[in-house]
Amino acid sequence: MDEDGGTPGAAEPTRAAGPRQAWAGLPWPVRTAVTWSACLVVVATALWLLGKIVVLLAPLAVALAGTLFLAALLDPVRQLLRRIRVPAAPAALCTVLLLLGVLTGVGVLVWNLTASQFGELSQQLDQGLERSRDFVTTNLPITEAQLDRLVQQTRDGVRGSTPDPVAGARTAAEVAGSVLFALVLLFFLLKDGRSMWRWVLRRMTGPHRDLVAEAGRAGWRTLGAYSRGTLIIAAIDATGIGLALVLLGVPLALPLALITFIGGFVPIIGATVAGAIAVLVALAANGPTTALLTLAAVIAVQQIEGNLLEPLVMKRQVQLHPAVILVVVTAGTLVAGIAGAFVSVPIAAVTWRVLDTVQRHRAAVAT
Repeated sequence: MDEDGGTPGAAEPTRAAGPRQAWAGLPWPVRTAVTWSACLVVVATALWLLGKIVVLLAPLAVALAGTLFLAALLDPVRQLLRRIRVPAAPAALCTVLLLLGVLTGVGVLVWNLTASQFGELSQQLDQGLERSRDFVTTNLPITEAQLDRLVQQTRDGVRGSTPDPVAGARTAAEVAGSVLFALVLLFFLLKDGRSMWRWVLRRMTGPHRDLVAEAGRAGWRTLGAYSRGTLIIAAIDATGIGLALVLLGVPLALPLALITFIGGFVPIIGATVAGAIAVLVALAANGPTTALLTLAAVIAVQQIEGNLLEPLVMKRQVQLHPAVILVVVTAGTLVAGIAGAFVSVPIAAVTWRVLDTVQRHRAAVAT
């Protein structure tokens, strides 16, 4: 006992129990609110740090995601070459060269077929803009002075958003470096991708190895199905809309069809933007009637594609709600621009398939 007659250390448990008693004495709604608030702070901090890392590594992440998309798209070509006993390295190299040949050939073909139309289109655009100006000032409550002021403000905004030459050169260098990186990485993925995956699986032990292997196969199948299905749907959209533009006499039908094809790889937003560009060109070049017919053709093709072709081609490989796709595409655009919009949906589709596979596996084990 100490000099006060008490037991040494008896005050410490009492003081330690004070905060616990105070916490227990709080009403349960307050305790619940404090607990959830602390969890939200931790989660928000983790998401903020993850966002900072993603922004810093966005060029690398986008290049890697795009390379995986191309690898899944071109994997059947590599498999075909391997079946006819072409060695792994030449098969991968031939596949990459085929991709470059197709892209170069399409670019040269579009330029040769449309270069002569640009001069004619310039005159048609001037005439179409005059007709559009007369239509707006005649049928809408806006004066010519207000329209001129609005046009001038738009021009000033475009000039203000134009990057300086140094920033443009830096961006071009970054794009060129990313493209070269993606091509080299694509070659190695086509050549050694399966052996890399087997190496990863061999390093794993325990009951989760089979789950990782199953989830990996499901994710790769989903990526391949998405890439090939998107390619088919985009080609059908471009063919239908391009044919409609040719029949309606809209200039630069082939470049507009190519824009439609590229826009098909960005769900919802890409098709909308491509259709709007086609309608605007038709309005400026041939007037409101042709523009309305072009709009009707774009809507008809997109409705047939969305309600008939996409469910038939995609089947049940990619099950993402349109609202989810819209949010994912917007987030990808904010993080990495146009490239982020291209790769955001494949990433979301593969992630969903992997998580679904893990959930199904755990449910099967639990039963």
